[in-house]
Amino acid sequence: MSQLEEKKQTLGIGAQKRDQALPIRLKIPSINVDASIEYVGLTLKGAMEVPKNVNDVGWFNLGPRPGERGSAVIAGHFDGVNGGAAVFTHLDKLKVGDKLFVEDDKKISTVFIVREIRTFDPGYADDVFGRSDSAHLNLVTCDGVWDGAKKSYTKRLVVFADIESNLFSSGQ
Repeated sequence: MSQLEEKKQTLGIGAQKRDQALPIRLKIPSINVDASIEYVGLTLKGAMEVPKNVNDVGWFNLGPRPGERGSAVIAGHFDGVNGGAAVFTHLDKLKVGDKLFVEDDKKISTVFIVREIRTFDPGYADDVFGRSDSAHLNLVTCDGVWDGAKKSYTKRLVVFADIESNLFSSGQ
């Protein structure tokens, strides 16, 4: 079994149902985020891919969709080119109780409430991808110190949120 296949098995990745709605936007009013959602999978080394555009977020499309039972995961860049702002520059400003909204292609918004915010060292995947007791949304971005040799930050900031409800869009 390849490293990629092993990682998929570890994360509990299964086939997605084709008739379900797909997430298209993430909105976080408290930090002025209104971002398009890219669909990302795994790199050849088994890590979650990141969105190509620093102003978009990336939904891990090999796991649950936002609103499904399990931990849906959305990643976003902390900073952009030359240290400029990116979609999750202010993710650390979220507070427990803040609301997150994921809109799908059928104009239904799923509402999540921030439950916890934590910083992780490498090797945090089980905490982020593993919970399956109900519908969760976990947002991930970089944190810590920039490591120029690895071209990555030393830590990850994760916002854990739980589903509140599904709402039909008013077309706004």
